[in-house]
Amino acid sequence: MTVYTERAKGSPLADFFAEHAQVLSIAFFFLACVAFFAVTTDTFMTVGNLLNVVRQAAPILIVAVAMTLVIVTGGIDLSVGSQVALVNAVAAIILAMGYPWPLVVAAMLTFGALMGIAQGWFVAYQGIPAFIVTLAGLSILRGLALYLTQGYSIPIKDVAGFFWLGRGQFIGLPVPALIAIFVAAIGYVVISSTKYGRQVVAVGSNMEAARRVGMPAQWIIASVYLVSGAASALAGLLIAARLGSGSSNAAVGFELQVVAAVVLGGTSLMGGRGTILGTVLGTLTIAVIGNGLILMHISPFFTQIVTGAIILLAIWLNTRIFTTSFRFGGKKKG
Repeated sequence: MTVYTERAKGSPLADFFAEHAQVLSIAFFFLACVAFFAVTTDTFMTVGNLLNVVRQAAPILIVAVAMTLVIVTGGIDLSVGSQVALVNAVAAIILAMGYPWPLVVAAMLTFGALMGIAQGWFVAYQGIPAFIVTLAGLSILRGLALYLTQGYSIPIKDVAGFFWLGRGQFIGLPVPALIAIFVAAIGYVVISSTKYGRQVVAVGSNMEAARRVGMPAQWIIASVYLVSGAASALAGLLIAARLGSGSSNAAVGFELQVVAAVVLGGTSLMGGRGTILGTVLGTLTIAVIGNGLILMHISPFFTQIVTGAIILLAIWLNTRIFTTSFRFGGKKKG
């Protein structure tokens, strides 16, 4: 078997493109999608539509940032859509009881973190595969949301401050988009410039090696699910605030969009490598495609087909094409 042990040094420009191949590719794809829909529709590039795109993309981006950390560790969280729905429904029920909305927001973020750490405990400390744990969570949490609401939508009335979180604007931008940008910025700093971020990458690259050098590998794995749960709760709150109601049917298929955004952005499903910038571009690409197809009067159900195709294409590129950037000019060892 041929093993490539190093890459030959090329020009600085070539090295830059090799190092950032995945982010540059999704950036090019994103711009191509924008250009395509700008040409084929009359309203895509209007200010109102672009603001609508970023507003709708905000919950996906918030959870995708957390999902990037999860996938970098080599795991996955399939329960994020159900967590969003449960928080969405519970928040509406509590707000309907008359509790102050800031208290509800704090309680729901804590609730989301607890849901996440509970699943993380099974993954990290009990050794159950993340796919199995979060698949069970997907079913349990969605079922609990259905039980609490009996399948009905719970209206939220006369909570102006809460509605501002989902519908308001600040400095001309939707509040959800600003919150998502803030979360993405934190994610970027964490994964690129903090000890915790380096530990997440190290555990994803080689958990046993990380444990042997003294890293709390199990806690690192559990903690990323805590972050995912809190992010899902925040997304659920923003959706409830935008729609003015809570529903157990919220965020159906949400996990598909989140995983597509992360993988499309270049984060490796094998763990050990991820980029928040790529996740941001992947999220915007998913949002642009969904919005553009609707403006072209194509059935919204077709978006699911496109999203699934994007996931398959992204994984193929991840495993087959981009790895060649480490082979060109590499020295071989038999």
